[in-house]
Amino acid sequence: MERPESIDIPLDTLSYIILKARAFDAQAGVSDPDEASNDTDDGFVSVLEGQSDDPTAEELADLIDSLSDDERASLVALAWIGRGDYDPEDWEEVRQLARERRQGSTARYLLEMPMLGDYLEEGAAALGINLTDEETDALYHENGGEEPARD
Repeated sequence: MERPESIDIPLDTLSYIILKARAFDAQAGVSDPDEASNDTDDGFVSVLEGQSDDPTAEELADLIDSLSDDERASLVALAWIGRGDYDPEDWEEVRQLARERRQGSTARYLLEMPMLGDYLEEGAAALGINLTDEETDALYHENGGEEPARD
């Protein structure tokens, strides 16, 4: 398959979204929202639990919401291809379908998708895009892992 001319999303931004999505995916659901113990007593297990005011989810949602319509459509299309719903050869059609089917918040839709980080990376790989270098840069960048600058 020939690599698409553009996925609209800068690769450093896509890599950052994948890393944040993986951090969000790694969290477990809240087991006891009224838990009275402290972190020391519960062995810091609550750190891995998703919370209603989860900063990782908020940061990821804000970043997705800051994307243009075309970038959000590309992100959804990558997730669908990575999940195996569509073939990479149908990239342009899948992006158009993502635009047409959009209802409500793209961030909310994507954050409800289990394994989002994996699906995005698998979708990119299916299109011939290797994100390993960008992911490494996002992890160890001199800005301390902060969100990449947006144009």
